[in-house]
Order: sequence, then structure tokens, then C-alpha cells
Amino acid sequence: MKRAIYPGSFDPVTNGHLDIIARSARLVDELIVGVLNNRAKNALFSAEDRVSMLKELTSHYPNVTIEAFDGLLVDYAKRNDAAIIVRGLRAVTDFEYELQIAQTNHEIYEQIETIFLTTRLEYAYLSSTIVKEVASYGGDISRFVPQQIIARVYAKYGIEGFGK
Repeated sequence: MKRAIYPGSFDPVTNGHLDIIARSARLVDELIVGVLNNRAKNALFSAEDRVSMLKELTSHYPNVTIEAFDGLLVDYAKRNDAAIIVRGLRAVTDFEYELQIAQTNHEIYEQIETIFLTTRLEYAYLSSTIVKEVASYGGDISRFVPQQIIARVYAKYGIEGFGK
């Protein structure tokens, strides 16, 4: 059985994230979307909220599970008997960073392999950071995130009336 982990903060989940989930779910028997609970970062949404949103948005994929984790990704992969890490690449700069991480992960845990999926052109610019920046000023994020979470993102900034 091919089990993969797609790790990330997903704060908030974007259409680009969902595209990578859909595409990688077709490549493996089981895909675990690992929501990183990074206490060093000041997240917009709690790990529980991010897990809940992702479960809602991916419920139609029978081979996708969502759960939060903390600590080293390779340790999480070992605990879940996963042999593959999935990472999305938007640009060359992503590749340089992700290559270092993939090589480090492989050095720590030789059985782990990382596969890179290039983002679709329509999502090449998109990141959770950009979504938060636009939303914080009341800008339109409807092309960036799923309809179901638009109002939740704006509510975090005290902005009401969007996405309903």
C-alpha cells in the first residue's frame, strides 16, 4: 500500500492546497493531510479548526484522512508507516527550499521519498500568507479559497458580510 503525507500549515487552506490534495490522492492508496501544529507561529486558525475545515472540504475523497501533528515530519511519517511526502512547488525558489528539506528528511529517515507536484498555473502565485494579507484589508479572496471558508477567514479579522 502506498501511503503518503501532504504536510502543511493550511492557515487557511487555499484552492492551490486543494488542487494538490486532489492530484496526489489519485497517485497513492492513502493520503494523510498532516496539519502542522507549529507553536512557534501565530496561526490565524487553531489546528483543530484547520483540521475541521479540511475534513469538510475533502470528505468526498475516500482515501484522504486529515489530522494534526507536531514535531518532525519524518517522525510523523514513521508513526504512520508513510513512505512518501508530497510537496507542492509554485516557483524555482520553492524548489531550492524544498530540495534541502527533502534531502534532510531522507538523511534522517532513509525510507522516505519526497515527490514534488508543480502547481497549476492559476495557483502559482497563491499562498496562505497572501490570502491573509488580502483578507486583513477586506479585499476579495473568493478566487483564492473555497467558498465554504471565506466568511470564516474574514471573521478572524472582524470583517462581516463576506462569503455568505
